[in-house]
Amino acid sequence: MQILENPGLPSPVVPARARLGECPVWDVDRQVLFWVDAYNYRVHQFDPATGRNRYLETGDVVSAIALASQNRLLIALRDRLAFLNVETSAVEVVHQIKFPCPNTRFNDGKCDSQGRFWIGSISDAPEQAELYRYDPDGSIHLMETGLTISNGLGWSPDESTFYLTDSAKHLIYAYDFDVARGAIANRRVLVDLSKEVVDGVTVEPDGMTIDQAGNLWSALWNGWRIACFNAKGEEIHTIKLPIQCPTSVTFGGAELRDLYITSASVGLSQKQILKGFNAGDLFCAAGQTAIGRSSEMFG
Repeated sequence: MQILENPGLPSPVVPARARLGECPVWDVDRQVLFWVDAYNYRVHQFDPATGRNRYLETGDVVSAIALASQNRLLIALRDRLAFLNVETSAVEVVHQIKFPCPNTRFNDGKCDSQGRFWIGSISDAPEQAELYRYDPDGSIHLMETGLTISNGLGWSPDESTFYLTDSAKHLIYAYDFDVARGAIANRRVLVDLSKEVVDGVTVEPDGMTIDQAGNLWSALWNGWRIACFNAKGEEIHTIKLPIQCPTSVTFGGAELRDLYITSASVGLSQKQILKGFNAGDLFCAAGQTAIGRSSEMFG
């Protein structure tokens, strides 16, 4: 395993002090980064060219976003999917779901190459969370059950493999993926972090992104770092961070070589926040040797 040195040392670019920063999405056309602060009900837009960060209020927990047409984002609220107009801040609900278990909400999500939105849930009850696929025709499909915190997800560059994280189980799964049908099968464990402990706390894999070489970049909650795994599940790189709970990652910038990292401050004690003073900020590790992939659009 290699610890990455400069260039690429992560530094805070937005002192947001978010409660739960999540789901960074790079917009290639606008050359801006969208990301959310879930518990402050905000969708942020960061422009690295100017350093300006603005936010839009959603009025509810917002956990995931995807690019859509007509100046819109598809957003996941607590139990609803909606379009958010990034010019007017208008929210248009398009689907509401009744979860099978109380104290459940939507969590991380991402679009596949066919414009379908894959969105998981998080539940207070073990193994009661699920994974859904929301299609452009408005239909929603149950794709996986028995999860607890459905989290970071993505696809291999050749679209033969789908990856899904269950943070509570400290696992990243791999599935066979049928891109034409939008189907997954043959779940197996790719990465198991259940024995990795930092400061007496077990590390949890959180949000992820996948680069053009097929490597998985996972934010490690309680791990103080980003880990990069190859397609065999072997850790090949790590990026150390000055904060305890990174939450998600994506590549951005003109060449898709800048790694943007969201983070959280929720649940941390005053002592922990003092140790990781920038908890909740947006970070960028610029100039990576890896190259990211463009975010897919809904629809």
